[in-house]
Amino acid sequence: MDYWSKISAVDLGKTASTADVIYNALRDAIIRGDMPEGETLRQDNIAQIFNVSRIPVREALKRLEAQGLATSVRYKGVVVASMSTSEISEIFEFRALVEPKVIELAVPLMSKESLEKAQAYCDEFAAETEPARWGDINRLFHTALYADSGRPYYLSVIDKTNDRVERYIRAQLDLTHGMERARADHQQIMDACFRRDAKAAARATREHIVNAGKSLVAFLRKRAD
Repeated sequence: MDYWSKISAVDLGKTASTADVIYNALRDAIIRGDMPEGETLRQDNIAQIFNVSRIPVREALKRLEAQGLATSVRYKGVVVASMSTSEISEIFEFRALVEPKVIELAVPLMSKESLEKAQAYCDEFAAETEPARWGDINRLFHTALYADSGRPYYLSVIDKTNDRVERYIRAQLDLTHGMERARADHQQIMDACFRRDAKAAARATREHIVNAGKSLVAFLRKRAD
């Protein structure tokens, strides 16, 4: 049960209590992989941790279910959701369709500040030696690349989609030695952005996502054997 200690709990009895705080804390714990698949999210336990009634806890759990991060299981209640390799493959297929389009739209609009910010995350990712940080920086890098696209709905969908597979991406980077390939891919994308070559940036992004998805699914299938 040590993973419960990793949740950033706040005594909501002493603050402006909202279900958002509970939702965000549980979401972060799930997407970081701090809470294992199948772990029961007990309302009473969570309410005690946050010093609130069960009402905001129920709301937070419903939001997690809506996001696909939790699911209701008969006789167990709400548990941390798991994903099959086919579901993960489909999500990466979707990402490979949407994210290249978004970066293609973003490149002509990228400000100098946006390019510098993305490159800074690219450099930070390449230099980071702590595996626990790789997932966070990777997410920040891609978010920075897409920020100037002018497509808030697309960005919202991408964000929610990545929440579903974030914990698996972190495992893939750490356990399959995917960092070397990711570093090279990231810089290739950045180089295309600096050249203002939107098509090249889109191609590099698509290849990056497709290859990461294939590597992750192969790793998960091998682990299941």
